[in-house]
Amino acid sequence: MDLSTVRDLARATPAERNRVVDLLRAGAILVVVLGHWLMAAVQVRDDELVMGHLLGLAPWTHPLTWVFQVMPVFFVVGGYANALSWRSARRRNLPYAGWLRSRLRRLLVPVVPLLLLWLAATAVAWEAGVPAGTLRTASQVALVPTWFLAAYVVVCALAPATLWLWERFGWASVAAGLALGGLVDLVSIGADLLLVGFANYVVVWATVSQLGYAWLDGRLAGTGRRLLLAAVGGTATLALVGLGPYPVSMIGLDGAAVNNSYPTRVTMLTLGLLQAGLVLALEPLLARWMSRPRAWTATVLVNTRIMTLYLWHLTAMVLVIGALLLLGGPGLGIEPVSAGWWLTRPLWWALLGIVTAGAVAALGRFETPRADDSPPPPVWLPVLVTAVACGGLGLMAAQGVVAEDGVHWWWPVLTVAAVGLLLLRPGGRSGARPAARAAAGRGRP
Repeated sequence: MDLSTVRDLARATPAERNRVVDLLRAGAILVVVLGHWLMAAVQVRDDELVMGHLLGLAPWTHPLTWVFQVMPVFFVVGGYANALSWRSARRRNLPYAGWLRSRLRRLLVPVVPLLLLWLAATAVAWEAGVPAGTLRTASQVALVPTWFLAAYVVVCALAPATLWLWERFGWASVAAGLALGGLVDLVSIGADLLLVGFANYVVVWATVSQLGYAWLDGRLAGTGRRLLLAAVGGTATLALVGLGPYPVSMIGLDGAAVNNSYPTRVTMLTLGLLQAGLVLALEPLLARWMSRPRAWTATVLVNTRIMTLYLWHLTAMVLVIGALLLLGGPGLGIEPVSAGWWLTRPLWWALLGIVTAGAVAALGRFETPRADDSPPPPVWLPVLVTAVACGGLGLMAAQGVVAEDGVHWWWPVLTVAAVGLLLLRPGGRSGARPAARAAAGRGRP
């Protein structure tokens, strides 16, 4: 998408649009991207690549994750957007199946080229004799973003139900989500049942998204209410970390007895209360900033290709590390967390940014699939796609696509096939659904 198109989109933004929503979405993803690039403390030592992690090498950075773990902010923004979208669909009598298909197409189609690339690359590298461990690590790192995508897609699919809970019970539904999230952790941690904890991927993030409903409905109006929400969230998070089994770091640490993010723990919900209260307290200031044409245009630019940026930024890092190794490892000999390492981080970000920008330029068009004006599918189809695609994405984020016995090609293939079902057009084009066509063509600015 060229800059003139972006400028046209920025100028055409309706006056009633809450631009702070778009700013927070773009800002959260940019923080995630830069954070991932910073966390990778990679070094060549004795002609071998050593994969380090900043949080493991510098424990003083752990409290900073309360600021830089911004996934809660993204889910708050997602709740706001999903509520707007679903209420619009209800007004236009667009059924759930048609609405969900439209949302899934925007969220899942951009992941297809990423999965196909890694399927082909790992298959070729395996046949060439590259060690399984190397391929597993590379694919696992590159596909880390798919865990969040899977969680977000599930929360999106459940949005009509969670919005109904919010409209019926208000803040009691948030309190119930907090209690249920705590119960899941009590069973999971107390009985050492890790799998039980994965239920909080749904419970916690669906509850965090309800804060977006509260924002949209004016139930968080006023700085006082927002700071009170932040105080409740901050106090609860401090209590859980100080008195409970939860670590200070809100980003997962390898080898830790309990991780806050793998699986998602109730601390991510209390952190969400804290972060939502603080960023929304700044809304008037942020809104004034978004009234400036240049700032708003930059925000639109990021949002138009935000999924591509998010999905490809770690693949870009893996490719850059691989290329540097082939060139003899220039820049990879610096001791992580040393003064020289910190001084070269801006150059590291710039290099990765250039490569990622190339990927975005080449593949960003997958983020705006062709408008779909076909009749809504049977409800089982988008529900099946959600289950299969999210299951596959979650597994690949955790395990990559390679094991000791070879390339596990069926998960990327099955996921891609599931997304392909969204592109089927039973019944052909229909000119009788202008509302559906307009909805499919409307998206982020």
